[in-house]
Amino acid sequence: MNPPWRPGARVARLRASHSYGFVFLLIAAVFVFTSTAPDSHWADSVLLLLQTATFIVALYTSGIARADSPVNVVVVVFSVGNAVLLLVFGGTALDALVGILSGILTVATILTVALGIIDQGEANVQAVTGAICVYILLGLLFVFLYGVITALSSSDFFAQGTDGTRSLRLYFSFVTLATVGYGDYTAAEEVSRTFAIVEALMGQLYLVTVLALLVQRMRGRDQA
Repeated sequence: MNPPWRPGARVARLRASHSYGFVFLLIAAVFVFTSTAPDSHWADSVLLLLQTATFIVALYTSGIARADSPVNVVVVVFSVGNAVLLLVFGGTALDALVGILSGILTVATILTVALGIIDQGEANVQAVTGAICVYILLGLLFVFLYGVITALSSSDFFAQGTDGTRSLRLYFSFVTLATVGYGDYTAAEEVSRTFAIVEALMGQLYLVTVLALLVQRMRGRDQA
């Protein structure tokens, strides 16, 4: 029987066999699928399952839970159940619920990876890889939030007179997160504009604090 998780307990195991590279690959798969899949119930269901897999791998990588732990089993059963319900029955309510669940799983994955970064206790390649994972997950989180707003709102999400596709909302999210601000698509309603402002602030602050600090510490360690 494995000992219970505690801060610092997973570092040796992570260095020996686990890598945030696997988490990154799953996040990349979510990103690519989001940008290419059609706006349909089956695509929403697949995204929920991909987010579930990402969360489970993140838990395993961080040493918090084994792949066959009861928590993971419950998460998988719940996600598969909701994905099947959306495929069979469809509807706005189920579509919004699946989007909310995907967002919750994304937040849980962010917190799990962040805990793993802190648990490293030093700036290394694993910590930087985990930090990059968190940054991409932040962008994906707002994609799901914008999708929920679109599903529940009777008005257009964009001021240009359209809700846009999932791929377009992905583009808008990462343009906002990176504070590029092309201006070709802008949020129309107060709620969506507020989320866009929050996303821009989070993206800017994250880059100039977390990632910059990790890279600086890695350089200092290499020069020492």
